[in-house]
Amino acid sequence: MSLMEIWNQRRQIRMPKNELDKSTIFSIFPKDIIEKKPTLEPGEFKIAAGLPEKPSSLVISSSSWWREIDIDQPLLEIPVSSVQIAESIVRDYANGVLMCDMGETMPGIFYIPGVVTVDELKIKHKATFDQAVKRQDNWFRVLVKLADSYWARTNGNPLAISDDSRLAAKMLKIEDRPWLMNFAMENVQIKACPACGTLRNSAYPVCQNCKTVIDTDKFNKLGLKFAS
Repeated sequence: MSLMEIWNQRRQIRMPKNELDKSTIFSIFPKDIIEKKPTLEPGEFKIAAGLPEKPSSLVISSSSWWREIDIDQPLLEIPVSSVQIAESIVRDYANGVLMCDMGETMPGIFYIPGVVTVDELKIKHKATFDQAVKRQDNWFRVLVKLADSYWARTNGNPLAISDDSRLAAKMLKIEDRPWLMNFAMENVQIKACPACGTLRNSAYPVCQNCKTVIDTDKFNKLGLKFAS
């Protein structure tokens, strides 16, 4: 018998479940969120996409991990409170997204201890809800500014714009950005610059990286010239 088989057959000492230990995770972020905690049981959590007008919620209870005391002894269950789990889910997800500072600029995912309905959220916890909306709007604005910068620096390369930036513009009802165009492959071709190899938008005559004029005819037709 292998060590893994021996491990799987070992008796586990389970602690009494605290049915009152629950927390509610809310999301006003319009994308599904899946967080996995491999060392915990249960350890997979899915929060559906939400909106400020229609937040999604997930009620979670405590999870556990297993501690080995001795090879001849059963495994001991170590419970982890729902508040700790909720905080870990929010922190680990938000920390992994672009331009989040975990303060006033972050996606709209947060938690409240206890079982809380969406109606209760907007009435009894209105300050927490309003703060989450404000923080997400701040984050969206930062993503739009970042996309503007990348668009200018890459000479209009659509590959430089993240999906989150486009989502941010949509949520803020911004429609005047050139990088919001639907770039179909037949309309925009991304090619390597023959001089330096950097991927570039073939619709523009100059490489944004090495400044080599790739399309001389288009460059002259547009009457372009380099700044002195």
